[in-house]
Amino acid sequence: MRGVLIGILGLFRRFRLGWRKLIGKTEADLAAEAVVSGKAWEEFCDTLKAAGGALQFPGAPQDPKIQAEGYRYLSRLARGGLEAFLEYGDTLAPELKRLCHETVKLGADNPDNYYQNCNLDGAYTYKITGTRGSVTYLGFSTKSGQYGQQGGITPLSELDASVMDIADDGTFEILISKEKHPGNWLEIHDGPNMLFVRQTFADREKEQIAELKIERLTGPEDPSSELTPERLVEALRAAGTFAAGAPIMFANWSNGFRKHSNKLPRFSDEVSTKAGGDPNIAYYHSHWALGPDEALVIEVMPPACDFWNFQLNNYWMESLDYVRHPVHTNSHITTYKSDGSVMVIVSATDPGIPDATWLSTTGHSEGTMCWRWVGAKEEDKIEPPTRIVKLSSLTRATK
Repeated sequence: MRGVLIGILGLFRRFRLGWRKLIGKTEADLAAEAVVSGKAWEEFCDTLKAAGGALQFPGAPQDPKIQAEGYRYLSRLARGGLEAFLEYGDTLAPELKRLCHETVKLGADNPDNYYQNCNLDGAYTYKITGTRGSVTYLGFSTKSGQYGQQGGITPLSELDASVMDIADDGTFEILISKEKHPGNWLEIHDGPNMLFVRQTFADREKEQIAELKIERLTGPEDPSSELTPERLVEALRAAGTFAAGAPIMFANWSNGFRKHSNKLPRFSDEVSTKAGGDPNIAYYHSHWALGPDEALVIEVMPPACDFWNFQLNNYWMESLDYVRHPVHTNSHITTYKSDGSVMVIVSATDPGIPDATWLSTTGHSEGTMCWRWVGAKEEDKIEPPTRIVKLSSLTRATK
């Protein structure tokens, strides 16, 4: 399995690093040699090659269209990893960037979310300044580690607008450091850390995102922006690890979802949080598979919660094309029945039922899906009931 190969590559790198230190080589010496010899680039390319193993993971469909989407997925992760860790990975000059968006997708990315990320170093203190905006949900979290590393990323702290100190004009500040501070504060640890920002829209056309800026408060006053061999080697390794580790992890998830295809059981809070999920959200991940004349019908009475949504993904857990197709719904844009319940219909074509919300499979015969209850009490986190029916029967019922 290519996942094992990634682990072996990591062990080999650490062994080689330790050996060269024993013979008097510094970190700078090793990085310079890796760049000049081309080894740094070779290792990056080897890791990308290993990433292809995710597409052959047990249970992965061998349908040419699904495999084509898989290779596009890998190319997107390579692009996103290089941007996150090479172009914008300098922890001395941090920038909030969108690692996940309309053309870089992973882990059932939420179409209602505006994601932002930033790499941080636990040796420094940082500050976020911003204005609240009007998005339905604004949340911040810090994790130690990096995407794709063995063992995942470790949650450190969470903060959302409902509990933050925000001035009357909507402005606020958040300190990020190892030492606890009064007011809005996020914790980081020694070594690499990641900042995650989720801005969740109920209505993208009417709501305004929070305007955010991050700056480093401690450390060198005038850090050099020069690309050093050490920074290049570190960035290529992080980008490669992300592009290879993340798809293998999510391919494993997708294969597991097949056990309860077309149902929506509760997903593990612990597993989702380690993968970057929000502990304020109850996730219901699963697999779906439909014939051309079948529909997945979900009928549920939403519990009291801040927000809920449901989305369709391809097999690789990329959200389907929400820019061009109706592939998700939420508590604001859905159609409600007179009793307050909702009916969501997933099918290839729209059956035209007035009191239901139709979501398109966009030509896919299978994929993954995710339902979220945001801010619900534990006793209210119910599993959305599902059933499979003939699409023709739904269509006839409306005539």
